[in-house]
Amino acid sequence: MGPDSPAMPPAAPARTTHPFLFLVLFMPFGAVPGFLTVALAYELSRKGISTGDIAIVVGTSYLCLIFKWLWAPLVDTLFTRKIWYVGSTLVCGLGLWLAGRAATGEHPSLTLISVALSLSNFTATLLAMAVESLMAATVPDDRRGSAGGWSQAGNLGGQGLGGGLALWLITDMGFSDAQSGAALGLICALCCLALFWVDDSRPLLKVDGHVEAAGHRGVMDNLRAIGSDLWQLMCSRIGILALMICLLPIGSGAAQNLWSPIAGEWHASANVVAFVTGAMSGIISAIGCLIGGWLCDRMDRKVAYCAFGFLLAVTAIGMALCSRTSGQYIFWTSAYAFVVGLSYAAYCAVVLEAIGDTAAATKFSFLSAVANFPLMLMTFVDGAANTRWGTNGMLWTDAWCGVAGIIVFAIVAGGIRRRASAPTLADA
Repeated sequence: MGPDSPAMPPAAPARTTHPFLFLVLFMPFGAVPGFLTVALAYELSRKGISTGDIAIVVGTSYLCLIFKWLWAPLVDTLFTRKIWYVGSTLVCGLGLWLAGRAATGEHPSLTLISVALSLSNFTATLLAMAVESLMAATVPDDRRGSAGGWSQAGNLGGQGLGGGLALWLITDMGFSDAQSGAALGLICALCCLALFWVDDSRPLLKVDGHVEAAGHRGVMDNLRAIGSDLWQLMCSRIGILALMICLLPIGSGAAQNLWSPIAGEWHASANVVAFVTGAMSGIISAIGCLIGGWLCDRMDRKVAYCAFGFLLAVTAIGMALCSRTSGQYIFWTSAYAFVVGLSYAAYCAVVLEAIGDTAAATKFSFLSAVANFPLMLMTFVDGAANTRWGTNGMLWTDAWCGVAGIIVFAIVAGGIRRRASAPTLADA
């Protein structure tokens, strides 16, 4: 182009996506664990499979969630995000049908179930990456809290759909396990319709200090660009704080994994436990996600996350001090679920704020994988505390670990802020 040539017109900005659409797009991601932990777990238990064997199936299927950042660069460099979403959702639905088929009959194959669910979980991570990248590309900064809240509400709503609806189809409508999985897969496929209202393009990469669409360079150049971008994030102030948010046991909500075993102390019946910790918990957490996302767009998102984490600690202490009645069990477990929803939204908002719009799938997946460790660790810690000190000891331990995490985060954030302001004071 010569010096007198007209300048190329700037690319049209992507149309802003309404955050509600991410609720729909994220539902298939939640449907997979819901189908497994509620519908299939119930069916396998009814057919005489031991709890230990069911736990192995569940644990094996979740391995993909820990290592998903390893294949996240695929979404950042190949095709468009819509292609990844549609392809992954369809394969995910196929995996649900295959898992249901393997569970059909009086002697289900645990190996085939594990393989089918691992396929669904693997492709579910790819569709989640596509949605996270779309959020980073199409949602302005002042609405990222709402987008995080809607997406996490879709995740939790998908779990309720995958578990509650699938089990209802089996127990009340006479569907086989395979038919129930196929119906759920069809519903997941219908979520692709939401893409008609979402703009898309090739993902963006940061190369030699400038931003360009992926696909113009070779594989190794793309990987180097992604690695460099991730490293720059981890060395930045906002990246360090986001990493601390993900690493520390603030708002982990691990105690809710143990509501069922301790329900007898509150004289809660099996039906109460099933309803309160199942469908009701999912709805309340989803409402918490929406409110938390709204709040995160109106205050500092890291402060919001710490505030929600402190509120979760207060809730755990309240449950430890309450009287042991079924009504108190319903109230405090529901309150805990609500605050977990607030925390989910704040976590997602913090991550979206930190990653920017380049290599978004990889950076989001890395921070998400890191965030799984405190949840797993606190589940073990709460369980050990319950064994040693009883239920009250477990709840106090859950609370104090959260408070300790907030204190550590405040110290680190204060140190980073002082270091960042030091040159300015010296120059003055």
